[in-house]
Amino acid sequence: MSPLLYLAPVSAICAFGFALWFYRSLMKNDEGTPLMQKIAASIRKGANAYLRRQYTGVAVFFAVVFVVLFVLGLLGYLTLFVPFAFLTGGFFSGLSGFIGMKVATYANARTAHACTSSLNKGLRIAFSSGAIMGLVVVGLGLFDISIWFFLLNWVYRNLPEAEKLQNVTSAMLTFGMGASSMALFARVGGGIFTKAADVGADLVGKVEAGIPEDDPRNPAVIADNVGDNVGDVAGMGADLYESYVGSIISTSALGIAAFGSLSETGAAGGLTASSFVTIPLIMAAIGVFASIIGTFFVKTGEKAEQSVLLAALRRGVYGSSVIIAVVAFFLVWGILGIDRIGVYFAILSGLIAGNLIGFVTEYFTSDTYKPTKNLAASSTTGPATVIIAGISLGMLSTVIPLLIVAAAVLASYYLSGGAANFSLGLYGVGISAVGMLSTLGITLATDAYGPIADNAGGIAEMAGLPEVVRERTDALDSLGNTTAATGKGFAIGSAALTALALIAAYHDEISILIGKAAAGSTAAGFKFNLDIINPPVLIGLFIGGMLPFLFSALTMQAVGRAAQSIVLEVRRQFREIKGLMEGTAEADYETCVDICTRGAQKEMLMPALIAVVAPILVGLLLGPNGVAGMLAGAAVTGFLLAVMMSNSGGAWDNAKKHIEGGAYGGKGSESHKAAVVGDTVGDPFKDTSGPSINILIKLLSMVSIVFAAFILNNSLFH
Repeated sequence: MSPLLYLAPVSAICAFGFALWFYRSLMKNDEGTPLMQKIAASIRKGANAYLRRQYTGVAVFFAVVFVVLFVLGLLGYLTLFVPFAFLTGGFFSGLSGFIGMKVATYANARTAHACTSSLNKGLRIAFSSGAIMGLVVVGLGLFDISIWFFLLNWVYRNLPEAEKLQNVTSAMLTFGMGASSMALFARVGGGIFTKAADVGADLVGKVEAGIPEDDPRNPAVIADNVGDNVGDVAGMGADLYESYVGSIISTSALGIAAFGSLSETGAAGGLTASSFVTIPLIMAAIGVFASIIGTFFVKTGEKAEQSVLLAALRRGVYGSSVIIAVVAFFLVWGILGIDRIGVYFAILSGLIAGNLIGFVTEYFTSDTYKPTKNLAASSTTGPATVIIAGISLGMLSTVIPLLIVAAAVLASYYLSGGAANFSLGLYGVGISAVGMLSTLGITLATDAYGPIADNAGGIAEMAGLPEVVRERTDALDSLGNTTAATGKGFAIGSAALTALALIAAYHDEISILIGKAAAGSTAAGFKFNLDIINPPVLIGLFIGGMLPFLFSALTMQAVGRAAQSIVLEVRRQFREIKGLMEGTAEADYETCVDICTRGAQKEMLMPALIAVVAPILVGLLLGPNGVAGMLAGAAVTGFLLAVMMSNSGGAWDNAKKHIEGGAYGGKGSESHKAAVVGDTVGDPFKDTSGPSINILIKLLSMVSIVFAAFILNNSLFH
């Protein structure tokens, strides 16, 4: 085992150390006036209450699945490490989101208060708080991977190296199912909560009552701010945690297959199986150090223009990317040798693709550029044209990201040697996903920054801070809309590459199980036939293509139902609480928080269950060939639908912000009201359904891998 592997746990500890340092620096800042502190405390209380209830419900799901996996282990379909790996994956995924949410609720008022001094101070506090989230996610991911890697390496220590690492990576693949399951519950539940509150607050507050956003008279305003934390912070952290660990583990598993195919042809030279397994882990460790360095590049002056603020954040991301690009070359050269330097270019293709997708997403969603400006202009003719223009913008925005991902897959496959060796090419695709996610520490910081800035703006409005403060928080909030959209684009792009790596890992897992099966058994007689006109594959493709649409429909309906409850409650309070509209009475915020919490918990179950049950049912009915088709179909339509929904929603939001800045009549104008309707439609697009789809396509693969042996031996159709 290479000594370089110890960089993984060391980098995890460094990530924790810097996260703690950033946290202590954050807590030294003043939280502001007593009213600001009271508002921040209410947001914290609501967020904590929601997560407690969510994690209690999710714990029941994990207990049931643990028992199922344990029984399958006793029956010989899985090793008995799998159910425990499943639990740790879910635990660390949930923990990463919980820590990020806690930090965000401490940072919001401090960011607002910092903006009373300067824009740069507000940016630094919000960004460094987001950096805590980013470093915690990568730190916990590498910590979890390190624990299982070194433990299983010791358990299987007496086996030949290639066989040992095959058993290690095969078992480790399964804890991705735990991470994906937790991420889906967090994203869907948090997304339903936040958008039900947001839609309800906007429809009654802005459109009907004509009061400003984040006005303290609106009973749903605290629920809206709570939602930013439980959805956009806790949900997003759990989401990217599972992408991160999924890409690393699936690539390590593909590395075993790559080494095996090289050995069979006599082309392995002096390489070992650990050579290929080592690189994804060390790449992730390098990414942690590069992200830490990149955080110190982020600073700005007092100019509140979007281009200036975006440039400040880009310096951090691009700086980290350059560091990784340089160090990765020497890493691949040192471990695989100059003959396999193509693997480095596969890493580079993923790294470049991640940055390009982020830029394209920014282009389509920022009001600095034409698409969103044109969308804002469409508001002059009413809500209908805003909706039409926003949907068409989202559809158009899928073209370039798709071409980028296709180019990254093609380049990584052939540059790593896929023309001569199929397994080596698949390893290249996996390592490109690792390259894309290697900057996650700082990319996630720019994403988590968004909801913190949004909360800061809300607190500034509710606390009645001076106009100059609100101008600064509005600038940070508008930037946050763009970085959140960029972060979602990055997450979706990385999900596409990770999903492809997981599909390849599923293929390898089935092949391994066939090789181990007893002669004459059902499993030993199975033959892969992934020809597109093979009926099980074709049916699987159609089912997989449909699943993201079914999933999105359920989550959109869930937001609609929960939002209706909030609308009725806000109307009731405006009607029954005397003096509320005049500002002489206080709204009942807790009732709205409770309605959102109960609605989110109830509505998140069906979409999450579909993701777990669908691969098992398809596998039992159509066999592994049908499952492979389903995974491919879901990856294609899921990627495109996620991009379209996220970009439409982000553009609608920033078009509204553009009008609020004074364009087309400004706040309160007919154009503004039309843009608010567009933003209301876009809320569940960009914060519930869109970002949840990327978890769906990975969870489908994870469940398929975990239940591969069971499906292979019990399928009705072989």
